[in-house]
Amino acid sequence: MGNAVLMLVAVFAPLAGAFLLPLLGAVSRPVRNYTALALVTASLVSALLLVPGALRGEVISFHLAAPLGLSLAFTADALAVFMAIVSSLVGAIIMLFSFDYISHYENQNEYYLMAVVFLGAMMGLVFSTNLIYLFVFWEITGIASWRLIGFYRGKADVLKADKAFLITAVGALVMLIGVLAVYGLTGTFDLTAMKGTALPLGVSALLLVGLLSKSATLPFQTWLPDAGVAPSPVTALLHAAVLVKIGVYVFARFFLSTFVFDEALRTIVASIAGASALVSAGAALVETDFKRIVAYSTVSQIGFIFLGFAMGNAIGAAGALLYILMHGLAKAGLFLSAGIVEQNAGTKDITKLGGLIRSMPWTAGAFLLCAFSVMGIPPFGGFFGKYMVLSAAVSGGEMVFGAVFLTGALLTILYLFRLFSKVFLGEPHGEPAAEKSRLMVACVVLLAVLSLVGGLAVAWPSQLARIAVSQMLGVAR
Repeated sequence: MGNAVLMLVAVFAPLAGAFLLPLLGAVSRPVRNYTALALVTASLVSALLLVPGALRGEVISFHLAAPLGLSLAFTADALAVFMAIVSSLVGAIIMLFSFDYISHYENQNEYYLMAVVFLGAMMGLVFSTNLIYLFVFWEITGIASWRLIGFYRGKADVLKADKAFLITAVGALVMLIGVLAVYGLTGTFDLTAMKGTALPLGVSALLLVGLLSKSATLPFQTWLPDAGVAPSPVTALLHAAVLVKIGVYVFARFFLSTFVFDEALRTIVASIAGASALVSAGAALVETDFKRIVAYSTVSQIGFIFLGFAMGNAIGAAGALLYILMHGLAKAGLFLSAGIVEQNAGTKDITKLGGLIRSMPWTAGAFLLCAFSVMGIPPFGGFFGKYMVLSAAVSGGEMVFGAVFLTGALLTILYLFRLFSKVFLGEPHGEPAAEKSRLMVACVVLLAVLSLVGGLAVAWPSQLARIAVSQMLGVAR
């Protein structure tokens, strides 16, 4: 029961505790801020305490019976624990960064409320094994992200937030139809009871539409670059820690862990992922908005994760899981670095930036290290995930997909070096921008260090990833 309690704390500490934050904010902003950090940290610590059991292959379950198939059911297997750690770790660092970044804006109480609810809902989704509750947590993240994207409340901000909400909500509605179709086939909403069920391709396609919309994958990718109007901690949450990772996580939960994997669906997903990776990488090469370039990069890198899972073999799935972690750390660092530049230089237009390495050396260094990981440069963490995914494609005889994603990897190197050169090298434009907040700089440096350490110590997360894959695919550890 002790481990089950840890799982409940990971979900409900942030999800319920978030509603105290506006009240605390009316009394003391520092108390509110540290309480928000403590709630997210409680999820992180709880998830870390579940690791020893997960490494032994244990699966912890909690079940609260209810009629009509609406039993509250949570399960902590290695896949859920892995995703919970990724989301809460990156989320805690982003929350700490927010202390200074958000400090001079209005709507702070709502920001902390929605950010913590957002992370709590992710914990609920990760551990849920009831399709209805998984869907409910999914939609809570959508509502919270809608409010967060429109944080500044300008007309353009609200329109972009509405766009994100509508695209993901329509996708979710299609997915709900698929969920009901699954219930019609199986007579249950319990994922554990569905294990081994073969789904018709049409039902799989309904579920896939929801996953692609939430993960901002072609043809639903346009909302994610537009979400760059939000504060940088929000975009870091959307791109690195929570929202776009939901789609790939649920894909793994559905099609690798629960339902029988369909060969046609594998080809469809890999094809969409490849097209998404190349189109978004091309857009990043010509874009001039700092945050939109990093956003297009996210769309491209999500394609790698989908490819790894779509290959349906152990090395591809393990590489995809590792890249979820490594991309989360590095991409959060890139977005938070963009936030430091935007807030201190007063612009996101890279044609109006330059030479910032002289006045912002720590930010420049952290950005470059995180970029190395996203590029897949050894020994950074991103290298191992990308290498395993590409190896899975080649070893599986999918040479075309391997070539497509190798091209995507090369384009990633080009657009990130272009971005670094335009922003941090060359001659300065106007007055030099300074690194005013030590806390914000410390957060991006920490993410850069973790991106490097993640590669040097890759054996540790690899153990948990391998066990997660063995549980999903039923292969020997």
